[in-house]
Amino acid sequence: MKVLIINGSPRIGGNTCDALGEMEKIFAKNKIETETVQIGNMDIRGCIACGFCFKNGRCVFDDIVNELAEKFKESDGLVVASPVYYASANATLTALLDRMFYSSSFDKTMKVGAGVVIARRGGLSSTFDQLNKYFTISGMPVASSQYWNSVHGLAPGEAQQDAEGMQTVRTLAENMSFLMKSIALGKEKYGLPKKEKRVSTHFIR
Repeated sequence: MKVLIINGSPRIGGNTCDALGEMEKIFAKNKIETETVQIGNMDIRGCIACGFCFKNGRCVFDDIVNELAEKFKESDGLVVASPVYYASANATLTALLDRMFYSSSFDKTMKVGAGVVIARRGGLSSTFDQLNKYFTISGMPVASSQYWNSVHGLAPGEAQQDAEGMQTVRTLAENMSFLMKSIALGKEKYGLPKKEKRVSTHFIR
């Protein structure tokens, strides 16, 4: 089994890295492979609603978004982590997730998702909610923990002092490991849930 981890922080070796490092240890203990990609300091533009992806199943801008979409396709779970900027995920990560989820045509049903957020003080819950919306619009079960998946820290290394936060992400990784394994067994025995033909409406007809 494999988990793709996307680190939205621009700071190499910062608090987001420390939080994800705790999760990586738990995944390794559970014999789950991880690949972590840090994208926070990359130049990633936003979606331009050009419609290229509808016909081609990939984004018109051939960059890290298309690369990660392929890795996501082959993964059983996805962890997305972000520092908190103005009570939301940073713009680089938001641009990547908007394009990756919108442009990729593969079925994401029953891939397990988890968001992790890091802040000095506030804005954690709203950022956590933002990240979870990518999973819940895609048929992805959301892994939970003992608390909302948040860690506090500003200067590098301070997250290590948040004992509850670090325990929360370790518990998250344990629960996510169990959920992915359980879903794999369920798919083997029962298959994926049957889907109705998609109905798409808007508010004027």
